Amino acid sequence: MLASIATVSLSGPLDRKLEAIAAAGFDGVEIFENDLVVHPARPAEIRKMIDALGLVCTAFQPFRDLEGMPEATRQHVFDRLERKFDLMEELGADFLLVCSNVSPHSLGDADRIAADLHEAGERAARRGFRIGYEALAWGRHVNDHRDAWAMVRLADHKAVGLVLDSFHSLARRIPSASIATIDPAKIFLVQVADAPLLRMDELAWSRHFRNMPGQGDLPVIDYVAALEAIGYQGPLSLEIFNDRFRAGSAREIALDGRRSLLVLGDRVGRRRGAPSLPDRVRVEGVEFIEFAANVEEAEQLGGLFAALGFACVGRHQVKAVSVWQQGEMRLVINAEPVGFAHSYDLVHGASVCAIGLRVADAGAALERARALAIPVFEANAAEIRHSFPAVRGVGGSLIYMVDASLAESVWDAEFEPLPAEPTQVGLNRVDHVAQVMFYDEMLTWVLFYASLFEVDRTMPSEFTDPSGLVESQALESADGKVRLVLNTSAAPQTLARRFLDHHYGSGVQSVALGTEDIFEAASAIREAGLPVLAIPSNYYDDLAARLALDEAFVERLRALDLLYDRDASGDYFQLYTRAFEKRFFFELVQRRDYSGYGAVNQPVRLAAQARFVDQFVD
Repeated sequence: MLASIATVSLSGPLDRKLEAIAAAGFDGVEIFENDLVVHPARPAEIRKMIDALGLVCTAFQPFRDLEGMPEATRQHVFDRLERKFDLMEELGADFLLVCSNVSPHSLGDADRIAADLHEAGERAARRGFRIGYEALAWGRHVNDHRDAWAMVRLADHKAVGLVLDSFHSLARRIPSASIATIDPAKIFLVQVADAPLLRMDELAWSRHFRNMPGQGDLPVIDYVAALEAIGYQGPLSLEIFNDRFRAGSAREIALDGRRSLLVLGDRVGRRRGAPSLPDRVRVEGVEFIEFAANVEEAEQLGGLFAALGFACVGRHQVKAVSVWQQGEMRLVINAEPVGFAHSYDLVHGASVCAIGLRVADAGAALERARALAIPVFEANAAEIRHSFPAVRGVGGSLIYMVDASLAESVWDAEFEPLPAEPTQVGLNRVDHVAQVMFYDEMLTWVLFYASLFEVDRTMPSEFTDPSGLVESQALESADGKVRLVLNTSAAPQTLARRFLDHHYGSGVQSVALGTEDIFEAASAIREAGLPVLAIPSNYYDDLAARLALDEAFVERLRALDLLYDRDASGDYFQLYTRAFEKRFFFELVQRRDYSGYGAVNQPVRLAAQARFVDQFVD
């Protein structure tokens, strides 16, 4: 199918949108009328731009309130239609999208609607054009694609066909199986969009919350599979209205769109045993977390790691890189004075610059990344000796694909072992990694992770910071060995946004380390002198009342500044270290058959961290 996108999906002036669409690899573009109206170039000049970029004009849209208007205004409607045809001729477009009527003056008589569509078809055919009729979810008389298809059949004109839009159908819960009754030759265009499940009127939902396939909750795969089943081979076009996208980079959003269509096509193909992309990368665990640091920062980080129970078990043979280990967990401090980590430290200060994920086949992982146009990190040959490939991640960080069969041999070959006696803290796994990003980046990184790796989105959540609302989205592997939590906020003074200022961009804000005995771990790090986040006593009074907890149990929590939650499945304990240079912190967690992240405790945690950070604001 021809891959297309509507210009309304992107931000910026029309010429920049067209350049972004072409650069992302789309075949076609729908020109949204408002983009043309506000641009200084004449339609003929826009046509030259489209041709020069190697694109085709999939559609000009939208034409509104055509069918079923009272006789007194009918002639004006068709005069307006002819003016649009004049514009299309200059633009080089041969297809016009007509939305179902929303005017309160429109008439719902089916014969009248069909007659108007037939007349429009006659006028279009005389000029070599076609029109497509789309049922808006909030259309006054036609708001279901089944009714729109009935009107197209009744109009009975070769130049009149149907436009299907996944949002308009799925938002109204119209079964995708109903597509089986439509003649594929009469479907002139299919628009696809996903969206989160929200309870609101369809117009507001559509205008602000659409997103790319794979970023929302609608059954878009079922929808496109139903189209494929009837033999539809026409254009598949993205039409996305989203406030985040309007604030984002046109090039990045266009690339997201192309990537989403590639993944959508692959997932539909897999249903019939014909994948079009390499498999998603199955992640077996977190192999290491790498921190960039200068010499002074490296010493401070080493003290922090030691207090958490990590021991320095190896130093690189030729580079200023050390490995700290506890159980199977590895933290790496890279204090090299040149190279990627050094550059990252210069920009962001001591912070997580890379995550190594253990995968079954690193070569296949890289193949998947390249197929999705995910930037691959090309290291200087003199800078790196190991064979771990990497891709660019959040905030310019790296994600290494560590081949499980090679991992141990690399550590043994490149690092000189050191005698170590770690503190017995009892931390045994990386439970999750939390990243903070700008508001307009959130959906991009959701798509990135879900497209590349075998991780799936959980239900998104929102929680309150003392200065605003924070949005959170977790992605998890099926076995829970890899959990990523993405956080963002549009409010300028939230802790999440202040992290972006102190870190000079998006990145890892926290690493959660798991234990089987949070009380033992909390006591051990206190004995090691590691400061933890102070939790208000009021929290524990409320906790005891809210969950009807034993008083002695609550006092144990209070004494160690532990946060607690439980659900129908189990319970969850949390402990936070203080932020390192206002950039990142560690969290200690214990899960007992609990699948969440303690969302109910987030307002308390954020308020406590804000108080701590505010003590050091210049």
